[in-house]
Amino acid sequence: MNVLYSLIAVIVLVLVGVVAGRGDGGRAFIAVAIPYTALAVFLVGFCYRVLRWAWTPVPFRIPTTCGQQKSLPWIKANSIDNPSSGWGVVARMGLEVLAFRSLFRNNQARIGDKNRLVFGENKFLWLGSIAFHWALLIVVLRHLRLLVEPVPAFVLMLQRVDGFFQITAPSLYASDAILLVALAYLLFRRLQDPLVRYISFFTDYFALFLLLGVAISGMLMRYVVRADITTVKQFALSLAAFHPIVPATLGATFLVHLLLVSTLAAYFPFSKLVHMGGVFLSPTRNLANNNRRVRHINPWNYPVKTHSYAEWEEEFRDKIKAAGIPLDTSLEADHAGKASAD
Repeated sequence: MNVLYSLIAVIVLVLVGVVAGRGDGGRAFIAVAIPYTALAVFLVGFCYRVLRWAWTPVPFRIPTTCGQQKSLPWIKANSIDNPSSGWGVVARMGLEVLAFRSLFRNNQARIGDKNRLVFGENKFLWLGSIAFHWALLIVVLRHLRLLVEPVPAFVLMLQRVDGFFQITAPSLYASDAILLVALAYLLFRRLQDPLVRYISFFTDYFALFLLLGVAISGMLMRYVVRADITTVKQFALSLAAFHPIVPATLGATFLVHLLLVSTLAAYFPFSKLVHMGGVFLSPTRNLANNNRRVRHINPWNYPVKTHSYAEWEEEFRDKIKAAGIPLDTSLEADHAGKASAD
């Protein structure tokens, strides 16, 4: 049912974009009001989530360790899997963010023959995830040509490299095909694997269908419907300059694409997609494991009134004696000395 509900939600958004785009009022609402609102929700929500994580106290160093800690000079330490310095943390975070290193080493457990628990590699999940993220990054960077004038040189170079497949007119972008295939695989995996399907909620499927809708509508505009790129760029530049001008020639496919992108942006801070910022604030990744070399004192400690054993024994001395419980001999001698002095 989660799959069905999320699919229906995305289809409703598509229908809203198609129907509202037929009138001037609906076209202006989707092309101006919704993008600005989505941008505001994205910025405020994303900053709030990141600042909330940043303000969360982390009194202990709890990095995930997968190698030998730095100790004696003759013991070889693993400076990346068990970093003891800031540079080791930077290298570890770089490999995690750019290459998904922990996901690459992820194992999959299953019940094999004779009910034996078997562990195996799960490289397809890593491949699908890294292909999706890198392809999405390239697609986002390519879209800068619509929002910036003049277009940066690196965007033009990226566009030429990405479109080296001259098998269609216009040329097929490799990132488009990879993005669509990666999303299809991630959705198929979530539907096919009973364990993953059991822990999947509406939000998981909704994000995937929303991303698929964005990818499919964008590819339709480039390869099938062929939106007027000059009109789209003029509108995008006016929107970026906060002086929106909505041309009457904006097609329904573009409005659907813009509505889906705006929905994704507004939904982003409230979904699991916000891990894009959270990965940098994870204490299991961004801390050096130097507990043996450096003493870390909790900065949030405050003076606490304590009640020592000597004070407790002095308070209940008569009752302890009456119960026949032996007293501390050293404390008993001190007490006898004080009594004789008195």
